[in-house]
Amino acid sequence: MSSTTALKRANGKGAPPAAPVASSQSPKSGAEPPIPEEPDQRIVRLDPSQIVRDACNARTTDTEPDEKLIASVAELGVQDAISVRPNPDGTYGAFKGWRRVQALQNANTTAEAEDRPVREIPAIIREDLVDRDAMTHLLSLIENDHREQMKQRDRVRAIETLALVEMTEAEREQMARALKIKRAEIRAARQAARLDEESLQRATVQGFDLVQMAELADVEDVYGAARALEEAKAKDDAEGEDGRGHWEHALARLKQFKAETRAREKSLKELEEAGVPLLPDHFSYGTKDTSRPLTDLCTDLGMPLSVEKHVHCAGHSARLDEESHPVWFCSDPAQYGHKLRPGAKKPKQSMSAEEKEARQRTIAGNKAWKTARTVREEFLRKRCQGRSLSDAARLFALRVVMNSPYQWAKWCDKKDTETVARYLGVPDPNADPAASSRRTGGPFDELVERHGKARGWHQIYAQVVAACEYSMREPKAWQRLDRLQAAYLVHLRDEGYRLSEIEDMALTQSWPPSQDESTAQAA
Repeated sequence: MSSTTALKRANGKGAPPAAPVASSQSPKSGAEPPIPEEPDQRIVRLDPSQIVRDACNARTTDTEPDEKLIASVAELGVQDAISVRPNPDGTYGAFKGWRRVQALQNANTTAEAEDRPVREIPAIIREDLVDRDAMTHLLSLIENDHREQMKQRDRVRAIETLALVEMTEAEREQMARALKIKRAEIRAARQAARLDEESLQRATVQGFDLVQMAELADVEDVYGAARALEEAKAKDDAEGEDGRGHWEHALARLKQFKAETRAREKSLKELEEAGVPLLPDHFSYGTKDTSRPLTDLCTDLGMPLSVEKHVHCAGHSARLDEESHPVWFCSDPAQYGHKLRPGAKKPKQSMSAEEKEARQRTIAGNKAWKTARTVREEFLRKRCQGRSLSDAARLFALRVVMNSPYQWAKWCDKKDTETVARYLGVPDPNADPAASSRRTGGPFDELVERHGKARGWHQIYAQVVAACEYSMREPKAWQRLDRLQAAYLVHLRDEGYRLSEIEDMALTQSWPPSQDESTAQAA
């Protein structure tokens, strides 16, 4: 049916048809039914004064018509039909075309004042959307998403609203396809909405998706976060294949810096509230550092000088270690009458410029190594919970199990279940000590029995990579990788993992292993 023949007047006098009853199909468990097929669209003409903005209209900014639209509607009226749904009070809510409605309302007000005929507006009445707010919101978003004037803020808010609606995974998948986004972006919209207008616009220009916007919002208060993530995204885009390796490492570094800053602020606040002064790490030339840690001191009777015993000393003070934990000191043991314990280390001499630089490199490397592990473990979690493992992954796991290097044996002796369970995405069988004490078999017997046939390789692989990660847990492991550790990083790289700068540096200086190291490992 053409739009010309479909165009009708309601009730003969331009009055709208009676408001229909809501659809009789009630959603199950509060979830909205999937996106419906377009109904047989009947275009009617409505009095614009009976139309209001629908509460589920996705556009929340720039909702007023501009001068160009006002002039066009005043001259020609509204040519394209709007979409509305009936309200209980007899009005109609416009979820598509509200700006055109307002333009015609303005034009009609002027026409009445000048004693000219008023115009009606062509409209599609969606009776099927009564009491279906989420679907109305989605259709409004899809309509406005195609218009250049729609602000990114409106789009994020609209998707955020949809994310709060209870729905099945199939319905969420259908919604994501309709919006041409990933399902994860729907869940990320709420966090992305926290960005201020400037940051949101900048992220949009850079091509961030909603997941990336949400991750930026999480670290936005870190200085230079936006620039760091933009550079990382540019590197990933240049490499193609939809990779996120540079992004993941940059994000992990920003999160670590944020966590370290908060930890330091928390420790400083606690020291201030307790009235404990913070000793400086550096002294001016010619000034001697007389402080000593309490571990170097003892009481008059030769007993260790604990924090509780020293807290009332006028020299009670502290420094923060690399993880912002307080290390307790006495600012001047000689002045306050404390003794050095037997065997106490001599005070550290001032470091040379080269020594300070080397220490800073070590500290930076240790932090970078710790950060890289969080990215590796997320990569491993996805691998262990994925649909299938590559042949290379199975062969790597098989070689480790069959050759039984000492790292594998050491891991097996540890009997850790939490890490493996986390990689596989299953409950830790030893989380409840009481339940584990009543168990007669091994901790993963039930898992192997239920999923061993289909997921056995995933379970073996999780154990092997957990052993490798355990062998590289020390902060200074990057300084010298053994043969298995280097082979492990090579394996992850070949599987698509993007090595961080510290991992790449560690691998470069350790791979391929020297002949002496290969012989020692084989022995």
